[in-house]
Amino acid sequence: MGLFSSKKKPESQLNAVVLELSAEVLDHNLNCLIEGSESQGGIERFTYALKVRNEAFKDSFSFNSDKTPDKATLQSLFSFMPTVRRRIAPYLDEITKYKVLVTAIGKLLEGAEDTTTTDQRIKDFCKVFPEDKKHRWVRDLATEILHGASPELYPLMLRWVWDISSQTGVLRELWYVQDEGSFINIDIDNSYQSYITLRMELSQYLTKKGIFRDVLEYVDLLQAQIYANYICEHGGTYIRADFSNPEDPMMHIRRLLGLDGISRKGKSRLKTIEGQYVVFDNQNVLN
Repeated sequence: MGLFSSKKKPESQLNAVVLELSAEVLDHNLNCLIEGSESQGGIERFTYALKVRNEAFKDSFSFNSDKTPDKATLQSLFSFMPTVRRRIAPYLDEITKYKVLVTAIGKLLEGAEDTTTTDQRIKDFCKVFPEDKKHRWVRDLATEILHGASPELYPLMLRWVWDISSQTGVLRELWYVQDEGSFINIDIDNSYQSYITLRMELSQYLTKKGIFRDVLEYVDLLQAQIYANYICEHGGTYIRADFSNPEDPMMHIRRLLGLDGISRKGKSRLKTIEGQYVVFDNQNVLN
């Protein structure tokens, strides 16, 4: 098995994150991504969809702004967050909780152009909400907002990219091990530095493969492809519940990246507290 790992760091960067990624796994998943998208308009269709999604986020979330998107806009954007949209209803439907949510988003974005404060701002955001299993989506919400507001500064930092507590995610699937049957503990935390290093490594890999345009979108799609394969091969029933229809090779990827958020008729995957799907006007539909 090949190895695609970080170059040796100079002495001044000994504390930098070092990743050991499998070139073989990367090659396999890149081929799956390209082949799977061919019958659906090609990979360019999906990179374009991600750009449209990101533009909607950039228009709504801006750093150091004293304005927070209105409720209708937030509902629309949350529809494109697969790990958030099924659980956030109480914070949209209950006035007190909605105010807590809006205030927390404002503080998260304040000074967000300074990425050295990322970990602390995410930590502060999460502290506003109960710290229990029902609110595991809160961290994903924070990272989705940051990534959407500035994908250039903020990489994907979702739990399915790397969940340190369960030692699962894209990073686990990519990690190079000599004995494929063995399980090793990956000593990589879930800090901003870890995620940005992973994106840097994947970007370098893609450019070596001759991909020079839309690299950031390619990185997100490649990570989604890697985790989609994990769902198909290893995911239990609880994981598969939201990711059915395996006949469509791009279904899991669209779901993971939120590209299935709203249909052309305006029906979203966001539910109210009563369990009803939210329907938007056409002006709120991205796809």
